[in-house]
Amino acid sequence: MTSHGPLEAYRALRAENAIQHDPIQELAVEKLQTLHRRLQSYNPITSPHWTDVFRLGARKPRVEPPQGIYMYGDVGRGKSMLMDLFFDTAPVTQKRRVHFHAFMLEVHAFIHQWRKDPNRKGDDPIEPLAQKIADDAWLLCFDEFQVSDVADAMLLGRLFELLFSHGVVVIATSNRVPEDLYKDGLNRDLFLPFIDLIKEELDILHLSGGTDYRLDRLSKSPVYFSPLGPEADENLNRVFDMLTEGTKPAPLTLKTQGRELHAHTTARGVARFSFEELCARPLGASDFLLLAENFHSLILDNVPKLGPHNRNEAKRFVTLVDVLYEAGANLVLSAEVEADNLYEQGDGHFEFARTVSRLMEMRSEDYLKGAIT
Repeated sequence: MTSHGPLEAYRALRAENAIQHDPIQELAVEKLQTLHRRLQSYNPITSPHWTDVFRLGARKPRVEPPQGIYMYGDVGRGKSMLMDLFFDTAPVTQKRRVHFHAFMLEVHAFIHQWRKDPNRKGDDPIEPLAQKIADDAWLLCFDEFQVSDVADAMLLGRLFELLFSHGVVVIATSNRVPEDLYKDGLNRDLFLPFIDLIKEELDILHLSGGTDYRLDRLSKSPVYFSPLGPEADENLNRVFDMLTEGTKPAPLTLKTQGRELHAHTTARGVARFSFEELCARPLGASDFLLLAENFHSLILDNVPKLGPHNRNEAKRFVTLVDVLYEAGANLVLSAEVEADNLYEQGDGHFEFARTVSRLMEMRSEDYLKGAIT
């Protein structure tokens, strides 16, 4: 990327016909370009314009930092692509882009280690945590900003107020409008001041309507590959790359009701699992619902032929398909045989007929075009 900013990079992609004309995207990239220009003359670390004003123990700059941006909208609207263009061209050396789930895992790990340190100063880990984050990077770009864990919700307000006090600039993408963050969560009234803080400190930008470009491509591609083998594996790799636009995958840990669910291969709202990982372990509907809430598409490798010999695995597979179907999520998979032959005989064959029907529907263009909302 050049140093001229996201707008020039975006126009280059348009000139190459790598992306389609989208006026909502163009408005968003113009706002990102404005922020890019403001960052060129801003650095909270070297700025001499400090006052004696303190807010929650942090120095407050006399010259306010540039306002960050919170971009929200349906998946496939290009939020991550725009973030790529902004981050790659940002005129900042101390910058970091991170998935919000991964960031919160780091936050909790720091707090855990801090509390074990016999030489710690004071009883509040949030101030040293905010200082460390600000020292490492004063431009923070968060992918897939969302809050579903009560422990996260309870500490975010104070942490982000301190980060803003340190002059940290925040950019975030999310599928949710700020008012819907941690919706229906436990003790949500304690979380509402954080929503007000986000709306005060960040420019809220809605990437509304338009075309879901990844889904448009997926609707023209097969999503069920059989038989198993190198060709099926390569097809799954291709679909994963298409849906994630070549983003390097990373592991992600989701939390629900005190349990952890590990997803080893994730990127841009897509998770990839083997059949063994999801269906040969003691997982249930609540676990699969957590996946559907966090990923618009699941890619499942190596579904074997099912029957009484692997009854428990078959039941979990049925539950997985039901949850994804009801949630309108995508399922791309490789299987030993075609759906009609997955469970041919034995106890449970009759009940599996509904699963076959749903698998067939989830392969249709109508389902795929309505799956991601």
